Amino acid sequence: MTLPQYGPGTDPGPDFTAFLRRNGIEPMPVASPNAPHSPTTITHGTTCVAVRYTDGVVMAGDRRATSGNLISHRSIEKVFPADRHSAVAIAGAAGPAVEMVRLYQLQLEHYEKVEGAPLSLEGKANQLSQMLRGNLQAAMQGLAVVPIFAGYDLARETGRLFEFDITGGRYEEADYAATGSGSLHAETVIKVGYRRNMGADDAINLLAQSLFQAADADSATGGADNLRGIYPIIVTISAEGYERVADEVVGERFAAIADEFSANHREVGA
Repeated sequence: MTLPQYGPGTDPGPDFTAFLRRNGIEPMPVASPNAPHSPTTITHGTTCVAVRYTDGVVMAGDRRATSGNLISHRSIEKVFPADRHSAVAIAGAAGPAVEMVRLYQLQLEHYEKVEGAPLSLEGKANQLSQMLRGNLQAAMQGLAVVPIFAGYDLARETGRLFEFDITGGRYEEADYAATGSGSLHAETVIKVGYRRNMGADDAINLLAQSLFQAADADSATGGADNLRGIYPIIVTISAEGYERVADEVVGERFAAIADEFSANHREVGA
C-alpha cells in the first residue's frame, strides 16, 4: 500500500476525520455515552456521604443510577462492606465501580487469611488507592470511579475517613466526606450541621438531611421512594463492626424530614 503524499500547501493537518473526508471516506459516527438507548451508554452512580461520630463512622448513599438523562436503576447499592470494620461508597461509572469493590473485598479477605490478621486501616486505604491508579486509563475514557473509604481504626480506636481522586490520590478527611454529582449540596448541609462528638442518631439524621437536600437539587441523586419502598443505604462502622440501618428506620427519618420541609414551606406560603 502506498501512502498519499502531500505538499506544504495541501497538508491535511492533525484532524484525522477531516483527512478521511478529504479522501472521500465518511468516518463512522461514535455514539455519545450520554445518548439514550446508545450501545455505549454508561450507567453512573451518584451521591455518597460519610461523617465521623463518637463511636466511629456513619456512611450513606442514595439508590439512583442514571444513564445520561434516564434513570437506569432505582435501587442500586453504592455502600458496601470492605470487611468487618470498613466500608466503601462508590460514585462514577457503576460497572467498573462494583467490579472494583468486589475485587477489593476479595483482596482484603485473602490478605487476612494469609497473614492471620487484617490489614491496617491505612493499608486498606492505600490498597484502594492503587486500584484506582490502575483504573486511570479507563477513567480517562469516561469510566471514572471516585469512592469514599471509611472504617474504624482498631489500633487508634477511632473512626477515619478517606477521599480519593481518579488518579489514585488519597486524602484523609478529619470529619466528613462526600462524592458524586450531588456532593456539593450534601456537603453544604453537613458542613452547617456537623458537630464534633455527635452521637449515632444525630449523625444518621444529618446524613439523611444531606441526601434529602441533594436529591431536591440534583436530578441524578435519588431520595426516599415511598411508593416502591426504596430508601438510601445508611450504615454505621464502630468497634462492633459494620452494621446497616434498617430500611424501616431510614424511611421514618426521611418521612420526618419531608414533613418538616413541607411544614416550613406552608409557613412561607402563608
